[in-house]
Amino acid sequence: MNIPKEIQDFTNDLIEWRQDIHRNPEIGFKESRTSKFVAEQLESFGCEVHTGIGGTGVVGVLRHGQGNRSIGLRADMDALPIQEENTFDHCSSHDGVMHACGHDGHTTMLLGAARYLAKKPQFDGIVNFIFQPAEEGLGGALAMIDDGLFDQFPCDSIYGMHNWPSMPTGQFGITTGPLLAGGALFDITVHGQGAHGAFPHDSRDPVLTASEIVVSLQQIVARRFNPLEAGVVSVTMFKAGDAYNVIPKTAVIGGTARAFSRESLTIIEEEMQRISKGIAEAHNVTVDVDFRVTFAPTVNAEREAGMIADAASELVGEINVERNHYLISGSEDFSFMLENRPGAFILIGNGKDASPVHTPSYDFNDKILPLGSALFARVIERELHDHRAN
Repeated sequence: MNIPKEIQDFTNDLIEWRQDIHRNPEIGFKESRTSKFVAEQLESFGCEVHTGIGGTGVVGVLRHGQGNRSIGLRADMDALPIQEENTFDHCSSHDGVMHACGHDGHTTMLLGAARYLAKKPQFDGIVNFIFQPAEEGLGGALAMIDDGLFDQFPCDSIYGMHNWPSMPTGQFGITTGPLLAGGALFDITVHGQGAHGAFPHDSRDPVLTASEIVVSLQQIVARRFNPLEAGVVSVTMFKAGDAYNVIPKTAVIGGTARAFSRESLTIIEEEMQRISKGIAEAHNVTVDVDFRVTFAPTVNAEREAGMIADAASELVGEINVERNHYLISGSEDFSFMLENRPGAFILIGNGKDASPVHTPSYDFNDKILPLGSALFARVIERELHDHRAN
């Protein structure tokens, strides 16, 4: 691997930082300790530091040369409400909270890039190091954007990275266009009329209605989507009644939907409304449908996807960069930033045998910390090439 010696020299610091953050996880919008640590490190590197962006978000700004072009690099900081089952020395010290998605590693890799670029600024322009809170479904990206992120810190392009278990260390994956799905949550509430279970003719049964809705929702992807497009509609909750002999007044079903374009998410929502209301009318009941997009599709711009893939190739060789990575039905909050600025999101291998993300046995692979830092730094050196050095 072609990792700069300066980054290799402080690898032990990266490991120490990462394990400290892992040991002290914080849920979205409550990352006060993590934000303070990030701000202190950035300040020690000589960055201009801004805190409280979108709640607990932090932005470090590094300028060099006379160029006005600016690039954003983003990492997420929040943990998940999961009880860790690992027993190593740096496991979570907070019951019910752990870094089960690797945001501790993402934060550390970006700090490593900031330290390197501040020490060896081979670029001409402005770098915005964006440390985002609340990626895990709480809207941290939108909170930063709504708080003026791109007004205060303009970015001509923006880049993000996520570790990927099952991908070997030393490899990267990316594709132009959609990479991760947009995600939505939905609740469908059926309002009927309750009755004694022995006298169903006195009811307008919301359970029967909701059951038919559950089955019929599966036709959305099967019959409304082009067979070459991907989508998911999963009902994951069904709540109705409290007694064996009482037909309840209401029934509620909930779940998630995924698709790789805003247009496909709209199709799912429109069909969900149509199907639910049609079945409700047939059963002489009423229905409320609450469909809310929580993640936009993560869509990589062609130029930026090529830029970061080329940077990765310089570090690990072209054979270790998958430029046509398969689509992933999971979602990523960075997608909202990509809707505002051209950019790219790349996957870095966390190890072929690594535990999956969002599981109690997960841990970030410390071996890839210097590689991730080097990739972020190399992107800046390519994007903001210092022509004066020629």
